[in-house]
Amino acid sequence: MDTTRQQKISRLVQKELSEIFRRETAKTRGTLVTVSSVRVSPDLSVANVRLSIFPSENAQAIMDNINHNERGIRHQLAQQTRYQLRRCPELKFHIDDSLDYIDHIDELLAKDKPKDNPAADAPSE
Repeated sequence: MDTTRQQKISRLVQKELSEIFRRETAKTRGTLVTVSSVRVSPDLSVANVRLSIFPSENAQAIMDNINHNERGIRHQLAQQTRYQLRRCPELKFHIDDSLDYIDHIDELLAKDKPKDNPAADAPSE
């Protein structure tokens, strides 16, 4: 259970990171990075950030690039939140693959769905 302070900082970090990623992905056509959720540790020193990346085929390469540039992203975040936070939390990025999981479940359900039977749709007498 998060405290009110953790929730406020999580929302602030999510909002500012979303803006940072929006600006950066505007330079690359066809790539979309969304900040799905942010969880801040109780001591407010670490923020676990879940990112949804589209297209998912490029997700690992984009995530490697984001992890490589984590210090620069954290610096940008610190500049954006310098009047709200004393210390910017350390950022730990994770891929949010929940949309891929939902698509996979939909495919499995569509495979198991019986074919349309026109005889079953006809009214019985």
